[in-house]
Amino acid sequence: MDLENTLYLDLKDGRLVIALRPDLAPNHVARIKELARKGFYDGLKFHRVIEGFMAQTGDPEGNGMGGSGQKLKAEFSKEKHVRGTTSMARSSSPDSADSQFFIMFDDSPHLDGKYTVWGKVVEGLDLIDTIKRGDSARNGTVAEPADVIVRMQVAADAQE
Repeated sequence: MDLENTLYLDLKDGRLVIALRPDLAPNHVARIKELARKGFYDGLKFHRVIEGFMAQTGDPEGNGMGGSGQKLKAEFSKEKHVRGTTSMARSSSPDSADSQFFIMFDDSPHLDGKYTVWGKVVEGLDLIDTIKRGDSARNGTVAEPADVIVRMQVAADAQE
């Protein structure tokens, strides 16, 4: 395992291990590692969670409107959005991704080539299935989100 290109994403119930894909999205991977190293993601909620689709996090506001303040140019690829894929959330503008990302619950080919894939969960995937789902009538918005990123760190820097 390449510890510099592996993330540990700790949830209340355990750890997700994410293999980063700098070969697909070098700028996004670099930014995510930079934010993780600053502790940016620690404590952030899963604010939008849609059954059979994905769980979204990375917004310090907790409402889907916030970010780190640095937009990233799209790095779209042919990589598929399948269960366990980690990909960047964005607005209608392709170059609007910031800090928010989502983890796929299931395959979603309609996202392929339209969102920046930057990694894949390689351990602990069953943990995402325990994340509280949002209201389908409100586009997956989670009322009183209880699931948070306890800690996200680059494996090379990991402190157990």
